[in-house]
Amino acid sequence: MVGGATTKELMVDGKRLDGRALDELRPVKITASVLNNADGSAYIEWGKNKVIAGVFGPRPCHPKRMMDPYRAIIKSRYRLAPFSTSDHGRAGPNRRSIELSKVIREAFESRVLLEQFPQTMIELTVEVLEADGGTRCASLVAASVALADAGIPMKDLVSAVAVGKINDQIALDLTGVEDNYGDSDIPFALAGRNKELMLFQMDGVLTKEQINQALDMGTKACEKVHQLQVEALKRVYESKKQEVEAKED
Repeated sequence: MVGGATTKELMVDGKRLDGRALDELRPVKITASVLNNADGSAYIEWGKNKVIAGVFGPRPCHPKRMMDPYRAIIKSRYRLAPFSTSDHGRAGPNRRSIELSKVIREAFESRVLLEQFPQTMIELTVEVLEADGGTRCASLVAASVALADAGIPMKDLVSAVAVGKINDQIALDLTGVEDNYGDSDIPFALAGRNKELMLFQMDGVLTKEQINQALDMGTKACEKVHQLQVEALKRVYESKKQEVEAKED
């Protein structure tokens, strides 16, 4: 929700309410391979957001009528837990969860090498445990790491961040309060290597110059997020390598 009926001062003495500068990310912590019963998984803490992603597959397609003889299909599910916000929303699918499930699926359909796994499906589940603005971006980042952790071949990782306008200024990585009371919100995602745009959504009104400023700010932030994704996967690889070496000794 952007530009609600109630206004709120979001800047104090040139700083945002949480003390950040306009171009500063919230703290981001990513951990890969956190679930024992999934083929791949990842957990992310992004500010007050807490999101976990699990991947199963490739495995036989169910129901079979959805099977593609030439490539795998991706089934994605985004779920906002009822206890994740103060709103205490109802459990189960709703318009928002259906939309974001579609957003996540489409972001990866051109990144995963689906043609290598015909007649199968890859299941991707994202669970938002705590939400405070930017959950779709945090979900995309966690899902990308989970897919890589599962060993599913991809062209590259997908990184994401939201940029918006608060108090008539472009700001990076909006919190829930900034999202609710700000003037605009732009969640977008980039492919790690060639910076191909994988997602671009916008609420509110921005000038062409403001959109360019937002994209420039967000692209630099996505590069930082991408590095954190790579580091999370490297830690898992190095840990497993040490386990193998220890057994051999």
